[in-house]
Formats: sequence, C-alpha cells, structure tokens
Amino acid sequence: MQHNYKDMANAIRFLSADAIDKANSGHPGMPLGMADVATVLFGKFIKINPAAPRWFDRDRFVLSAGHGSMLLYSLLYLLGYEDISIDDIKNFRQLGSKTAGHPEYGHLAGIDMTTGPLGQGISSAVGMALAERIINTKFGDKLCNHRTYVICGDGCLMEGISEEAASLAGHLKLNKLIVLWDNNNITIDGNVSAASSTNQPERFKAMGWNVLEINGHDYTEIEKALTAAQESDKPVFIACRTTIGFGAPMKCGTSKCHGSPLGEAETAAMRHELAWPYPPFELPGEVLNAWRIAGNKSKSAYQLWEKRAQSAGKEFSDYVNDVLPENWQHDLNMLKEKAIAEKTKVATRKASQMCLEAIVPNIPQIVGGSADLAASNLTFVNGMKAVTAADYNGNNIMYGIREHAMAAIMNGMSLHGGVIPYGGTFFVFSDYMRPSMRLAALMGIRVIYVLTHDSIGVGEDGPTHQPIEQLASYRAMPNIYTFRPCDMVETAEAWEVALTAEKTPSILALSRQGLPLLRTSAAENLTAKGGYVISDVQKGKKRKATIIATGSEVSLAVVAQKLLREKGVEVAVVSMPCTELFDKQSAEYQEKVLGACPRIAVEAASKFGWEKYTGLNGAIIGMDGFGASGPASELYAHFGITAEKIAEAVMGLRLADIC
Repeated sequence: MQHNYKDMANAIRFLSADAIDKANSGHPGMPLGMADVATVLFGKFIKINPAAPRWFDRDRFVLSAGHGSMLLYSLLYLLGYEDISIDDIKNFRQLGSKTAGHPEYGHLAGIDMTTGPLGQGISSAVGMALAERIINTKFGDKLCNHRTYVICGDGCLMEGISEEAASLAGHLKLNKLIVLWDNNNITIDGNVSAASSTNQPERFKAMGWNVLEINGHDYTEIEKALTAAQESDKPVFIACRTTIGFGAPMKCGTSKCHGSPLGEAETAAMRHELAWPYPPFELPGEVLNAWRIAGNKSKSAYQLWEKRAQSAGKEFSDYVNDVLPENWQHDLNMLKEKAIAEKTKVATRKASQMCLEAIVPNIPQIVGGSADLAASNLTFVNGMKAVTAADYNGNNIMYGIREHAMAAIMNGMSLHGGVIPYGGTFFVFSDYMRPSMRLAALMGIRVIYVLTHDSIGVGEDGPTHQPIEQLASYRAMPNIYTFRPCDMVETAEAWEVALTAEKTPSILALSRQGLPLLRTSAAENLTAKGGYVISDVQKGKKRKATIIATGSEVSLAVVAQKLLREKGVEVAVVSMPCTELFDKQSAEYQEKVLGACPRIAVEAASKFGWEKYTGLNGAIIGMDGFGASGPASELYAHFGITAEKIAEAVMGLRLADIC
C-alpha cells in the first residue's frame, strides 16, 4: 500500500484545509503536518472496524491535540464510518454539526473521547491502556488484546498532567500504549523554543518509556517505528519531526497556520505544490478506494473475535459492557439495615469504606485507588489487590500524588469499558482534578470521586485543607452529582445512585468526623430524590419554618429542631444530599418537601447557591470566607455553625407574617 500513502495523506490534507477554509475557523497546521503519520497508522496498523465502531477489542485512538480535529474527521470519512458524510465535513464547526470544533465523544462513531484541553487526551489514554491490561489478565489475549494510540502535540507535553500520567504509565510498563508526538516546534505564539527547552525524548526515557525518533514525513521510517512499537516491553514514545502546515508554501513551518484557516489563495497554492488538481471536497476514486480498503483491513479479525466473544457467553458480555451483576445490592442493603438497628455513628468516609466492603466483592468491574491518601480516604478494603507492572490482575491502583492524572486516567478506564473506576483524595484537592472531572461530566461517563475531609470539620489542618467553595463550584457544573451524605444510610444510598448513573459522574463529599445515624428506615432510596424531610414536625402541628442542611450539619439541624420545639416553634428538617437530583424532581414534590414557609439553609461551606431554596425571606448559615486551624468543634462555634445559632436564625425570620 505504500505507493498510495502520498495520495492518501494528501486526501487528509485537502479535506482538512477545505473544511477549515469553508468554516473560516479551525487549526489546519496539525492535520497537514501529521497526515503522513496518520496515513501509515490507519492505513496499515490500527485495528478498527468502521462497520462495528464499538468493537470492544478494537485499538483505541486518542487525538490528544484536539484542535486538529479535522485530521480525525477526515480519517473517519475516508475509512468509511457510516456516521459521517462529506456534508458533515463541509459543515465543520457549524451549530448542530457532528464535526464540532474539537472532537466530542458521542457525537460521531469513531471518537473515543472528547479532547481539546491539552494534556487530557494523552493522560486518559493511559487509563485506556491500563484498562486493557487489567481486562486482558482476566480474559486472555483472544478476547482482549489491543493497543491505544495517541497523537499529541507540544502543548500536551507542556501541560503538567501529561507528566503525571506518563510517569505512572512508565512505572506500570503499559506496553500497549503508543504515543506519536507531533514534533513541529510551533505553538500559537511562535516557536516552542521561546517557552521550553525540554528534551522530550530524554524526559520520556527517564519515565521508563521506549523512545524512537523519526522523520514524520518519511513513510519507511514511520512504518519501521510503528512495527517496532508492536513488540515493545514498555510504553512507546515516537518523536515525529514534522513541518506544521506541510504543503502550504507560504505558511508551513510557521505559527500562521496553527490556529487560522489557510485561506483560498494559500490552499490553491498548496494544490499546486502537492500536485492535487481536484476541486474542494472532491476525491479521486482510487484514493477513496484505497482508504476504504484500509478501513476494512481488520474485518476478518473482527468476525473471528465476535465468534470467540459469543462463545465466552454472558459473563464476558456483561463484564465489558459494565452491566452490574444481579443482586449486587444485597450486602449493601444488609449494611443499611444493620446500621439502623445499631444506630451506627461513623464518619461518612468510614461509612463509605463499609459500603465498599459490601460493593467490591460483588461488582467485578470495580477498580479503586487513591492519590496517596488511601489511609485517610478509606478507599481500600480487605481483599483488594494492587495493580502492578508484574501483575495487572488487581483492582486497586496506587496513583501516587497525582490527583489530576488520577481523574484523567479514571476517565480513560471508564471510556474503555470493562472498568467502573473510583478514586479518592481530600475534597479540597479536587481543584487539581477539576478539568478532568469537567470532561467526565461533558462526556457523560460513570466515574466516582471519593472526596473526604469535606468541610471545616477537617480541623487542625487549617484553611489550606478545608474545602469552602468546592461544593458550590461542582453544583454549578452540569451533569455531575454532588452528594454530601449525613449518615451511614445516605452514604450507602449515594453509592447506589453513583454506581447506577451510567451517564453521570458522581462526587461523594465525606466527613472526617463521626456523624450520628439519623435515618430510621432504608426501605426507599431517599437520597435518589436529592432532598427529603428527614425529621418532620410533630403530628397535628403546623410547620413554621424549614431547615435545609447537608452532611454533618443535618444532625445540627435536628438538634436545633428540638431547641425550637421547646420554644413552641415547629420546624421540619430537610436533608439535601444532592441538589442536582432534587432539582430534577417535580415542582409538587419540591414544594411538599420545602414547604410554603420561611426556609433556612445550613452548610459548613460557601453560602453561594442556597438562595434559590431560601428565597428573599429566608436565611443561610455558612461560610463567608476561608476556614482556620483548630479543633473542629471550636471551628464550628467560631464560625457560628451550631444548633443554637440555627435556632436563633429561625427565630429571626418573619414566621408569623408568612405562615
């Protein structure tokens, strides 16, 4: 096929340049510069089947340099994916188009993840490669034996997350991971050398990778490098020396073609330069045919795999499709009943560990881990086994102090399938993870974050370790559940929702300090409703106000309720473990729970956002600034988050005027 490579690569170049010109928006430099590498990779090596784009044992491909999206869209069209047409190519970057400005997971078959924020792709690819190795040890080469390929740019390697992830990949010897670096020495602002002098090949060698350096426009060198990569005992980093905007006579090799269309004149000159006499969006039949043959090269491998997968039966199918086993909740239900019977008082981080003890043995796809805080997050339970370079047959990942990479790697594992990941750190350090968590929400994937030490209850560690604004911040993020459970039962219910939320990531914000058991029944998962009355007014009495609280403050609200009752004021206490789920309930349900009376919200965190429930006639007890160092009980008193202050605030409302 090598004699076709030049024309096949030029088909990528001109589809990309024409689409970007038509949109008058986009990044032509990378698609033009990496067209030769992509042609060899997809023409000869990568194992895919456009007719079965979700084939579990396909090779994964991540365009980490997501701004070069037209490279991927061109490939998908040329290879024969039915989900994309030439009209979609022509509609690049338009509202409602499948061909968005950056690749978006779920918009087009063949896009394995959403990319755009630099460094995310290469880091999540580590998770894909890790998932492949874990599943391979369980089911063998005949059912799971594939590679993960990445095209990344200079920007991806400058981002700190790539260092975190690549370091772990080298440590774990993920030899099915192959990264192709577009080494063109150009960023939007100019030459890379203006901002970096890092020797990337040596850097990756130091992290335990095999490194190859090639001319990214020499088909023989590209083939040799990819052939060698197939037999590597470590992850492979291929430095591809390329010319950005290859073929554009006036703009190639400069930042002028990085983030702006070539323009009609330059594209016309490129047609002359590369001897491509065809009008925009027109491809010669023999070139398109060569690409379609390349798209079908793994068809027989797919058919053979399908037979093996069918023979493997329901166990394998359910596993790789992340189907939860029947009766997986049995032990969790028993745990809830026992907690109610014994009135179990524990920190919700400990409650979460107790839940995991009931969950992990019953869900084989579960893979956990922590950013060097397992002893504090309580994310490890008896029977779990560490994943190592010598033995991938485990379900616990030692991420090290790499919070951002942990979040991205979990994304990759979830996207790969066959793994339901959870990972832990202190809630305040979720700030390091946020870009990857946002991508999880954007892609709509099941990832679970165990974020402990959830408030000023952290105590003596002080304001650097006390999350104040994080709850409000994540509640503002679309498509993510933020749970702050108040006791053992709510924690178990939150785990139930998180594990069944296939298209939504979940945060479990958990306490350091012990919390009393408040629930008297677990017959219904009330946490799934987001909010509910946990302690109502006395029978026959009229509700004068509603106290809304979350997590550790729910028990304070219940004490305040008793204090108010002594004053002849009846209030209902609402536990609001998940505002996102509560907001999904009917208006009738919300009104029934909150009541048509003054409301007060209580949370040992930023007050921001609670006004939508309390309104103009309500009040909010919370934090207006950062915390402080000291014993937790003293901090709560210092910042005025006590049962007495709650009761006092309720008495300050215009109860008689409104009710």
